[in-house]
Amino acid sequence: MLTPAESEVLLLSLRVAVFCVALSLPFAIALGWLLARTDFPGKSILDGLCHLPLVLPPVVTGYVLLLLFGRRGWLGGWLEDGLGIRLAFDWKGAVLASAVVGFPLMLRAIRLAIEGVDPRLEGVARTLGAGKLRAFATVTLRLASPGLLVGALLSFARSLGEFGATITFVSNIQGETRTIPSAIFTYLNQPGGEAAAARLVILSVLLSLAVMVASEYLSRRLRKS
Repeated sequence: MLTPAESEVLLLSLRVAVFCVALSLPFAIALGWLLARTDFPGKSILDGLCHLPLVLPPVVTGYVLLLLFGRRGWLGGWLEDGLGIRLAFDWKGAVLASAVVGFPLMLRAIRLAIEGVDPRLEGVARTLGAGKLRAFATVTLRLASPGLLVGALLSFARSLGEFGATITFVSNIQGETRTIPSAIFTYLNQPGGEAAAARLVILSVLLSLAVMVASEYLSRRLRKS
């Protein structure tokens, strides 16, 4: 059984993971198509930049986000003063940090899925009257849906485990930015917190395993349909 504080951590982590996927998916589809179907100068540089968070230390990613989106950052001040959107030390910033760190996993899955779809199928759909966007949505995205699903679930699972970038960018504020990893870190540094940390560790393992099993199951179902 989880305590109210632990349940709060779980619900916040799930909310951050869901919004992380929703934020990342449109960009991953657009960039996945761009990298899979087009050739242009600087393509390898763009590809490297998109996958950079995968190899950078998460703390570095969090620090860069803090420089850009902090209250005195290049974009953070404009967002807060002009639009009233605060990211640093806010759960929305945790969403952004998780989305950036998990984006390469989502992008790679979606790009490979789009590369596996014959572009001539879109051409057939267009000869039957479908517009370019409609042909892409109804043919390519439909056939690439297993990859989209895998990418979304990988990003979701990565968000549940994100720690370094999140704690650097939004800190560890109870009820606001304290997700499962930061809560485990907090409990391990408190006297008598080992039991609470152990419960959250077990919960984290079970959630991650459930996401991976669901990813494999749904991917097989979509390939058969």
